[in-house]
Amino acid sequence: MRAAVQALRELGAGTVVVAVPVAAWQTCEELARHADTVVCARTPDPFVAVGLWYRDFSPTTDEEVRALLEVSRRGLER
Repeated sequence: MRAAVQALRELGAGTVVVAVPVAAWQTCEELARHADTVVCARTPDPFVAVGLWYRDFSPTTDEEVRALLEVSRRGLER
């Protein structure tokens, strides 16, 4: 996420907002040093693993990622 924030800064983003459904509070604090706004819906203590908070946390395939990036690219071209 830090790399994404940095890339957006380099591309000239005026404001960078990071939003995640669940994370360790320490992670949210770290991200707040890089982004303009950080929204963490849940910060359980103790934080064990992100996957514990999802019914389905199966991995995303490379093909799914490529397809989503293509859909995003088409949307930006409009």
